[in-house]
Amino acid sequence: MKLYSTQHESPDVSLEEAIFRGLPPDNGLYMPQEIAPMPAVFFETIHTLTLPQIAVAVCKHLLGDELTDAEIEGIIARSMTFEAPVVDLEPNVGVLELFHGPSMAFKDFGARFMAAIMSHYLVKSAREIRILVATSGDTGGAVAQGFFNTPGISVTILYPSGKVSDIQEKQLTTLGGNVTALEIDGTFDDCQRLVKQAFLDAELRAAFELASANSINIARLIPQSFYYFAAYAEARRKGVTKPIVFCVPSGNFGNISAGLMAYSMGLPVHDFIAACNENHPVPDYLATGNYTPSPSVETLSNAMDVGTPSNFIRMKILAGDEWKAVRDRMKGYFTSDEKTQATMLDVFERNSYIMCPHTAVGYDGLSQYMDEYGDDVFGIILATAHYAKFLPTVESTLGCTVDVPERLASLLHLQKKSIPMGTDFEGFKKYLLG
Repeated sequence: MKLYSTQHESPDVSLEEAIFRGLPPDNGLYMPQEIAPMPAVFFETIHTLTLPQIAVAVCKHLLGDELTDAEIEGIIARSMTFEAPVVDLEPNVGVLELFHGPSMAFKDFGARFMAAIMSHYLVKSAREIRILVATSGDTGGAVAQGFFNTPGISVTILYPSGKVSDIQEKQLTTLGGNVTALEIDGTFDDCQRLVKQAFLDAELRAAFELASANSINIARLIPQSFYYFAAYAEARRKGVTKPIVFCVPSGNFGNISAGLMAYSMGLPVHDFIAACNENHPVPDYLATGNYTPSPSVETLSNAMDVGTPSNFIRMKILAGDEWKAVRDRMKGYFTSDEKTQATMLDVFERNSYIMCPHTAVGYDGLSQYMDEYGDDVFGIILATAHYAKFLPTVESTLGCTVDVPERLASLLHLQKKSIPMGTDFEGFKKYLLG
C-alpha cells in the first residue's frame, strides 16, 4: 500500500512510514493511492465468515504487499478479540454494537489494531516512539487501554477539561505506566490543534519519534472498515434483502470515512448517513455545498463536539470529491440535545433498549432520513459507546438507575492523575521537551 498526502506537496510513503508519521510534512492527511474492490467471491461467501476472518481478508487485500499472511493473521489475532453484533431493534432497524471491547467504545477497534501493528514494526526495528493523541471522549480511553504497557511506546493524551464524562476521564487518567493525561483548559479543537502543531514542529520531531493515534492516522481507519463488512455479513445471515443504509454518529468523521473505504472496496451500501449534534458543518455542507468550520459547541454527545472535523477531506475524496457526488453517496442530519434526550427516552420506553447520547443522535438521524426518503431500507445505526459511560445523562433522561458493567464501575473509585495545561503551544512544547 502506497499513500499520498491530500495536500499533494509531500512524497508518497509506505504504510509503515504513514503510520509512524501520522501527518505528512505538508499538513495533509495520508490516503491510499488505490483502493481496489474485494474479489467477488468474498461477497458471495461473506455470510460464512466471522469478524476476525473478515478482518484478515480485508487486511490481506489492502496490506498484502507490506506484510506477510502470517504477520497479518498475528496482528488480527492480537487485536480483534471481541465481537460487534447487530441487534434487531425494530423492523428494518438494527443497532451495530461497537462497545464490546476493553474501553467499551468503537475506538477499541482502531486503537488495538494500531497498537498491534506498531508493536510489530517496533520489535523488528528496535525503535521507541511517543504517541500524542487528542480526545473528545472515547479515543483517549481506547488508546490508553490499547497501548498500555506496550513495549517501546509512551502515550500522551490531551483532553478538554470538564468536557468528557466522569467515566471517560477515569479511563484515560487512572492507568499510569506509559500513559500520561494532559487536562487542557479549552476545547477538543484546542487539543487537536496542539497535537497537529507538535507533529509539524522541527525541534520536537528531532527530539522524539512522534506518532498519532487519532483518526488522522490511516491505521485507525483500516480496522474500522472491518465492522461495516461484518454488519453486512450479519444482515445477510438474517435474511435481509432490502438496501442497507449505515447511520454513523459523526464528529471528526473518521468512522464514516472508514465506511466509505469499505464501500470503495465493493461493500454494497445504499447510503451513508452522517448524524451530528449541534456541531454540524458537514450536514450544512451536504445541504448547501459550502463547508464552513466553526468553534465547537458543548453538547450531551460530547465525543462528537468537533467544529473542524479533521477527516472532512478524506470523507470528501472517498465519497466522490465533488459536492454533487458526495451528496449522492451521503446524507446529513443534526439533532439538538433536547431531541437527543427525547429519543433516548422514546427508544427505552418502546423497546427497553438503552442508548448512549451518541447512538440516540444516530437513531434520530436515521429517522429523519426515513422520513425524507422512505423506510424501504434496512438501517444499521452504529452504537459507538456503552450507555454507562454517560451515566448521569442516561439516568436523568430515563428517570431510573441503570446497570453499570464492572469494568466501568471499578473505575469510579480510582483517583485521576492528570497534568493541567493551557492552550498555548509553547507551554505544551516546553512540557514535552522537559
